Amino acid sequence: MTRKKRNRKGKPSSDIKRFVEKTLAGNPKKRFTPKQLKKKMKVDNSVDSIGHALKTLEEEGKVFQVKDGRYRWDRQAGGANGTKTKQVSSITYEGKVDMTRSGAAYIMVADLEDDIYIAARHTNTAMQGDIVKVVVPKKSTRRRPEGRITDVIKRSVSHIIGKVFKTKKYAIITPMAKSPISEVYVNYGQLPDDVDDGDQVVAEITTWGTGQNKAIWGKVTKKLADVSHNDVTMLSILLEQGFDTEYPAGAVKESEHMTATVTDTELAVRRDFREVPTFTIDPLTAKDFDDALSLTFNEDGSYEVGVHIADVTHYVRPGTALDQEAFNRSTSVYLVDRVIPMLPEKLSNDLCSLVPHEDRYVFSAVFTFSKSHKITGRWMGKGIIYSDRRFTYEEAQEVIEGADGDYKKEILHLNKVAEVLRKERFKNNAISFESSEIVFELDENAKPIRAYAKERKAAHMLVEDFMLLANKEVAKFVAKLPKPEVPMVYRIHDEPDPDRLADFSLFAKELGVQMKIDTPSQIAKSINALSSAAKENEALKMLQPLAIRTMSKAVYSSNNIGHYGLAFEHYTHFTSPIRRYSDVLVHRILQDNLETIKRYDKEKLEIKCKHISSQEKKATDAERASKKYKQAEYISDHIGEVFDGHVSGMIDKGIFVQLDESHAEGMIPFSRIGERFTLSGSKLKAVGDASGDVISMGDALKVKILSVDLEERQIEMALCEEDC
Repeated sequence: MTRKKRNRKGKPSSDIKRFVEKTLAGNPKKRFTPKQLKKKMKVDNSVDSIGHALKTLEEEGKVFQVKDGRYRWDRQAGGANGTKTKQVSSITYEGKVDMTRSGAAYIMVADLEDDIYIAARHTNTAMQGDIVKVVVPKKSTRRRPEGRITDVIKRSVSHIIGKVFKTKKYAIITPMAKSPISEVYVNYGQLPDDVDDGDQVVAEITTWGTGQNKAIWGKVTKKLADVSHNDVTMLSILLEQGFDTEYPAGAVKESEHMTATVTDTELAVRRDFREVPTFTIDPLTAKDFDDALSLTFNEDGSYEVGVHIADVTHYVRPGTALDQEAFNRSTSVYLVDRVIPMLPEKLSNDLCSLVPHEDRYVFSAVFTFSKSHKITGRWMGKGIIYSDRRFTYEEAQEVIEGADGDYKKEILHLNKVAEVLRKERFKNNAISFESSEIVFELDENAKPIRAYAKERKAAHMLVEDFMLLANKEVAKFVAKLPKPEVPMVYRIHDEPDPDRLADFSLFAKELGVQMKIDTPSQIAKSINALSSAAKENEALKMLQPLAIRTMSKAVYSSNNIGHYGLAFEHYTHFTSPIRRYSDVLVHRILQDNLETIKRYDKEKLEIKCKHISSQEKKATDAERASKKYKQAEYISDHIGEVFDGHVSGMIDKGIFVQLDESHAEGMIPFSRIGERFTLSGSKLKAVGDASGDVISMGDALKVKILSVDLEERQIEMALCEEDC
């Protein structure tokens, strides 16, 4: 017998949502897939429409996904049997995801003291480092804020480096370095023909797993030759922050046709400095020389100091592929063993670089000083230089310390002027942020054989002081142009957060450091006093990173509020256009306003400032990750050895110790010390529950290296007793 088909029609989406809500609320302990709900509700609507209703209810916080695409009613959101509950008002935040091993997460929000806890069932496919939107109820009886992720705004990972495993239907890419992604599926149409099993490739994520389908899909963008574990790690760090090692073909093609030929047309509109003694001072390994200094003595005792900056805007013009790529990157990235320049190598290391014994186009700021080292005149404009000498910092330092050498008179005089500028800055309550830069000695395989903190000497500060002068004076020039305001890219730094500062002052007091924080001037003087004391007291060095954390972050903005840390009313970045796009914008604005007035669209400029600030942070995160990896790699060759260190932090689980020479940081769990410890409210000391022994921030310790997890970049240590 043949059954007559019934003419059934699907329900409207609003009805489906209501039916789904009622069904789940009426069965609060059961879990359903969209297919099971379709069968239970006896509707003809597609499984996809039911899945859409579930997604909407999940975003409203009424249901949550358990596993395998199954959903259940969230009893915290509503009553059983479909009874209506009072809507709880909520607050929406944006923050960064910090995942735990259990699958739960904490969301770090800039303006919140406590991180927001997210249960595993409410993470909504978010992964480590993602920027997400999270909803938190306004009223909660919980001790800490708890919410649910409603949207992933920006993924932290867009590419992975992995090995290929081919199946009959598709290929699977498994990461070769630490990654929040376990595997990426690739259809054969997205896999180059020359890629085989076991090949190393770069894969780009194209589809993120949602709903019932948890698989992440992508495409292979590049096949790699056999690369070392170090290379895989460094490339993964770059890709994790969104930096590619290669440039678009259009940008490369534009750079290939450029030359350094000096033309009569350019000479006619530029000031010629080629007969003026000029030199660069840079790190030993530098290839991109952004800046040069010149000095000319006048008969009346006055003198002129020229700060000459690579004229990147001569080559990188608005609207070109080069300009777009430079803006997209916004910065060069400096990892321990490599540099990823903002501009293709022909520009960054050749045409724009102020190499010795070559004519180079520059944008100059020239300052006339009186005999008493007061600025009496300024000139800014396009120029051309011929660098007579390339100094490393070490070579310049030897001259400052008394050695004979080229341009000794000029270097000693510039150092004297720099000291005057520095003294004036600190007199105006600039803050001294003395942080150690870790330097690695690498062997031919990029493996670290030594790690140590580099000492900042007079040669470094000499260059820094003149760059600060140029940056300040350029910003001041634009800011003082006739009203209405000429929009500008400023480097701004707000005053410290009062609450964080108050907490920090209590921390410092426990270590015997009294801080006055009632006024901005008092804050600056107190932090400078701490920096000076830390030079003699190793324990106080551990306070300096905490002091820096109380400070606001310096960012780029078209809204000038001044630079608190430098004590400058006007400040910008003008001196490094090879490696910072902010400086490229500043050069264009300055050039357009030297003789006439041109006002850029401030709103569009602010959007660019936000992008550049974001890229700067990503580059900084990449640089830190590479250093942490290299520190762990260095220490991995010293397992079982004993090192001197100081307590650098504390959590409920244990203490962190920073080794004195390499600055590598590891953890000693309290369980390895032999008893439970209770942390003070300030988390600056821990007291043994049984013994009463006290471990304080900054305490000097001897520690033994127990193990190193290179993938996680974690070092485990043990407290070393006298018999170690």
